[in-house]
Amino acid sequence: MKNIFRTVILFSVAAFVSCSDELDINTNPNNPPAITAGLALSSAETSLITVTGGDLTNLGGFWAQYYTQAPSAGQYRTLDQYNINVSYADRLWAEIYAGCLNDLKFVEQNSESTGTSLIAASLRAYTYQLLVDLFDAVPYAEALQGDLGIITPHVTPGNEIYLDLIAKIDAALAAYRANPQASDVGSQDLIYGANMNNWIKFANTLKLKLYIRMAYTPSANPAAVNALIAENNFITTDAAYTNFATSTDKTNPFYGVQVSTNQSNVGTGLGDVNNIASNSLMQFYSQNNDTRREAAYRFIFKLNDTIPSVYKSIPQGSGEENAGTAAAYSRPNIRPKTPVFLMTVAESNFLQAEALIRYAGGAGAKEKYDDGIKASFTTYQNYFYIDREVAVESTKFTATPAEIQALIDGPYAYVAGSDVESTVRQVIIQKWAALSAVNNIEAYIETTRTKFPEVVPEGTENYAIGNRIPSLTSVFSGTQVPSILFYPLSEVNRNPNITQRASLIQKVWWDQK
Repeated sequence: MKNIFRTVILFSVAAFVSCSDELDINTNPNNPPAITAGLALSSAETSLITVTGGDLTNLGGFWAQYYTQAPSAGQYRTLDQYNINVSYADRLWAEIYAGCLNDLKFVEQNSESTGTSLIAASLRAYTYQLLVDLFDAVPYAEALQGDLGIITPHVTPGNEIYLDLIAKIDAALAAYRANPQASDVGSQDLIYGANMNNWIKFANTLKLKLYIRMAYTPSANPAAVNALIAENNFITTDAAYTNFATSTDKTNPFYGVQVSTNQSNVGTGLGDVNNIASNSLMQFYSQNNDTRREAAYRFIFKLNDTIPSVYKSIPQGSGEENAGTAAAYSRPNIRPKTPVFLMTVAESNFLQAEALIRYAGGAGAKEKYDDGIKASFTTYQNYFYIDREVAVESTKFTATPAEIQALIDGPYAYVAGSDVESTVRQVIIQKWAALSAVNNIEAYIETTRTKFPEVVPEGTENYAIGNRIPSLTSVFSGTQVPSILFYPLSEVNRNPNITQRASLIQKVWWDQK
């Protein structure tokens, strides 16, 4: 369980998957003579989803307060305590740099079409943004330059990385529009199958995300945001990696590590012992009669069709105070073939809604907000199942248009607030509710940026409107929660140009609210 999970990208070309734990970020593994840009792209995408769909789904689940540590187990007690050590990120850092980014560099250097270059540039920007969002300043300008003798790269400030990522996306879009060569990788692109219309939309949506992340900083750029909104060319299809199977080492990475390898009662879905539902999200769903809880969490039991399924959660960090095992509680509804999502249509709509509130006086924000809620239900209905047995995918989650509209007209009704932040709050709460088991780490990052849902003292929470509480086992005082990760010990030890930070409550550059 402690070994990094690796998904097999194409069952016949497993040898081309980049290695992770043993490689320094300056080591280039992309020298085998038979590798092509398409194979390298498949490998890069798989490296990325191994991290986002594995370790970061777990971390984000705890820190966005979707999950908490189950009683009678303790593997992730340190996550609940906000007490991770300096070695936590060793594996994911190596996977991203030595795997994903090295492979994307190979693709950019060896692709023969502007289409493939745009795909690689978009994924590179997505990956570096993720690194900045988690670590702030990281190796960037000098990264992956081992062939030039740079083996201990300096870090680049996070704000400089952000601006350069936008510039590089713009350059890749301009190059493609000037010479629109279809990508030559075909089905080896495991996200969009080299559909360039989708990748252009992805690039635009990613740019909007970068700009919105900067909303509380001097780098905020309303004119650029409004230009993107006017262009109105954002994703209409979820950016999802679906190349999973039910056989060992070919499943969703969270399932493969947190569920499958922990199953003591194989076939029942009752063997996963650590992650259970936190009150913070479960009670938000339940108190608002939001059926998405059936998609985000597995029910405990159902005696027959006339008796409702039981969903049970506990306060964040209260596992030591509760009895029973994980089987007594609802758990993450992630199955062998559940996709790993990079961005969803719901997220895109919520980004647009926030942009309209901040920079366009709110005109059109309600429509995008409503569309975001509807798109969230669509994602869950397309990809999530409600069978009790976690290895089974037969009964799809469903919600009728009337049920969804009742939420939009009722507890989730959009109300233009008296100020920007109170109006934006509604959008972020719905984004948080839409990302469980979809993109947990994005939910955590957005809670860090916006401070929504608010962290309030235990006993004062109102779960119906969206609140978090300090974990009951937190090592921090008051309502403090982590804002950043430690640099990996393995990298600090080998690179004198990286200085370890003192605390997890230091801030990423855009965290200025």
